[in-house]
Formats: sequence, C-alpha cells, structure tokens
Amino acid sequence: MGSSMMTRLRIVPLALGLALASQLGYLPLVLVVVSASLIPLGIGVPAVIGSVAMCRWFADLHRGVAGSLLGRDVPRPYRPIQREDKWLARFRIAGGDPATWRDLCWLVANTVVGLVTNLLVVVLLLGGLFYVTMPVWWPSLPPGSDVGNIGLFRVRTEGDTLWMVLLGVGVWIFWLWITPRLMWLNAMVTASLLGPTETEVVNAKLTTRVTQLSESRAVSVDTHAAELRRIERDLHDGAQARLVALGMSLGMAEETVDDNPEAAKQLLSEAREATTSALAELRSLVRGIHPPVLADRGLEGALQALALASPANVKVAIDVPGRPPEPVESAVYFAIAEALTNTAKYSGAENVWLRLSYSDGKLVAVVGDDGRGGASVEPGGGLHGLERRLAAFDGTLLVTSPLGGPTVVFLEVPCTLTPA
Repeated sequence: MGSSMMTRLRIVPLALGLALASQLGYLPLVLVVVSASLIPLGIGVPAVIGSVAMCRWFADLHRGVAGSLLGRDVPRPYRPIQREDKWLARFRIAGGDPATWRDLCWLVANTVVGLVTNLLVVVLLLGGLFYVTMPVWWPSLPPGSDVGNIGLFRVRTEGDTLWMVLLGVGVWIFWLWITPRLMWLNAMVTASLLGPTETEVVNAKLTTRVTQLSESRAVSVDTHAAELRRIERDLHDGAQARLVALGMSLGMAEETVDDNPEAAKQLLSEAREATTSALAELRSLVRGIHPPVLADRGLEGALQALALASPANVKVAIDVPGRPPEPVESAVYFAIAEALTNTAKYSGAENVWLRLSYSDGKLVAVVGDDGRGGASVEPGGGLHGLERRLAAFDGTLLVTSPLGGPTVVFLEVPCTLTPA
C-alpha cells in the first residue's frame, strides 16, 4: 500500500504539468491557423513550416511521456523532410502528411482530455486532503460557515468533521484506484493520435523486412561467391597441382621403365603418394562443403564428433526434437565448428560447453568457455564471418566476452523441424 501510494504521489507533479501543458497547446494551434491565413501574402509558407515544426516539437514531448507511461515507444510517424528541400517542397510534404493533421486534432482533443484526466488526479488528491484534515482547521472557521458542506453532508459540529475524515479516506482510496487509469487513458489518446496508424506500422514493417531480405540476399550472394573462390583456390593449389605432378610422374615412369626399371618404380611410388595426398585433399574439400558425418548422423551426431575432436573438455547438451532443413543444419554446424576452433586457438580455455535447443521456432546454440575472454565481432574476423553466414538465414549472433572471461557465443536461426 505504501509503495503504491508513493508511486502515485510521484505521478501528481507530472499530471499537474500535463494539465497545464494541455492548455499551452492552444499556442502552436493558433500559430498554425494564423500562419495558414498568411499564405496569400507570401510569408505564410515559411510561417506554416515553422509553426508545424513547433507542433511537432510539442508533440514529441508528449510522445516521450506517453511512451514512459505505457511502457513502449511511440514512434514519430512523419514523412521525412530533407534539409536541402526548398521551402515550397517542405510545405507540400508537411501539408500532405496525415500525421500533421493528426497533430492538430490531438492539440484540440488534448485541451479537453489532457486537462480533465490530469486535473482529476490532482483534484482528487487535494480533495481527500481537504476532508482528512477538516478536524484540524474547521474549529477556526467563523460560526455558520458553509465550508465543508457538500450535498447531503452537513458539518455543524466538531463530531461531524470525523465523518469527513472517513469521506476523505474514501476519496483517497478512489484516487489510488483511478489515478493509473486516468494516466493510461491520457497516454492512449496521445499514442493513438500522435503515433503511426496501423497501416503505417504495417508499411514500416514491410519496408524493414524488404531491407532485411535485400541485405540477407546480398550477404548470401557474397558468402556463396566467397565459398566458390575458396573451393576454386583449394582445387587449384591443392588437388589440381598434385594431379599434375601425378601425370608428370607417370609420364616419366613410362619413358624410363625400359631403360631404368628402378627409377620407374621410384616414380610410380611418388605417383602413388601423390594420388593418396590428392584424395585426402579432395576429401577435406568435400568435408568443407558438406561434412559426411552431418549427412550420416545429423546435426547432433556431427556436433558430438566436433566435441570429441576438440582439444578442450567440451560438455555437450542437445535437445532438438527433429531435424532442421539441410542448409540451416549446415550453417549452424559450420558456425559452431568455427566457434570451437576459435576457442581452441585463442581462449586458452580448459572447459567448454555447447548447448543446442529449439524453442519458439528458433534453433538456439550456445558455445561458452572459461578462457581469457576479450573476443569481439570485428569486420573481417572469424566471428564477423559467422554473423554474415547466419544472416543469410535471418539468423543472429551475439557475443559476450569480458576480459578474463567467460566467453559466450549465442546463435539463433529461425527454422522449422522435421521429425527425426
């Protein structure tokens, strides 16, 4: 009760300020009307733009207050005006913006709603105080005074003032109940008129989503191109070079087999070694594209294999009731593999933990270690590469790594699972 009372008492100065501000709203409203009437004289266009800017500044203050009362942001719904735009262009943008007209409607509505809702908060509190303290000040009133008489209640004796104390307590109880509701009503009126409409919210979400998809596609294309360049480089520098050497060794063996069988045997032995090395590099290249263990044993088995191959002590906990799509599975596998590799190289950790779960339509992986910490996502770094790889699937990466550790890497990728 005490905490509730203090919370509402802190609201009273705000309510009083909003009640006064509701009447100050007449000023920008009158400025807009007067400025509009001056348009035929030529000075009206810049005057309208200035008065509209004042309205928007005034509305921004109330958006901030309404957002704090509602516990959410109330976005600005205005169409953008560029500094390089000329006066006439600014006038057209502001005049054609529905949010400008909603601001003017709010200024009119707030002079009534803002005044009544906020003033009631103050009046009810002071009214309760008036009646609770009546036994103290009533005896000092001149005989026959009507102060304190309301409706059916008549205060004629000091004993009657005690009933007024009960009335004051009742008013305070009502004040405690209605204060947050009055403030919520005022904030909702402000948010509904000063915030974006449902259509504007949907359009903004669509615009944001299109931007995200464009960025994801660009990241996916860049990642794919980088993978192709890596494969081409590995083939050119590794397997292709060994196969060329193999062809040369076989050609030389063919030329010397009759004249120098021992040299031919040596060349054939080198050719066999080159064949073995080329096959090993090809297998390594294939594993880099899609590991066989991932195809054979699924993500859980592949991660268990990664944990066993790690030089650190990796504790694995997996709770995924199904199998994600193959591209997502591959991306998550390589991301976790990269995280474990970074841990082994740079963290100096003795213990590593890996958790994989699925909730709310997202595959969530956590890789942590007790190493030295200090890891960060920097352009061109390994963690930045993980972030870009996951972004192609609308995935996210978060790294917390204070100096001294621990380092924790969070991965989230939205996907649907198929039964295992």
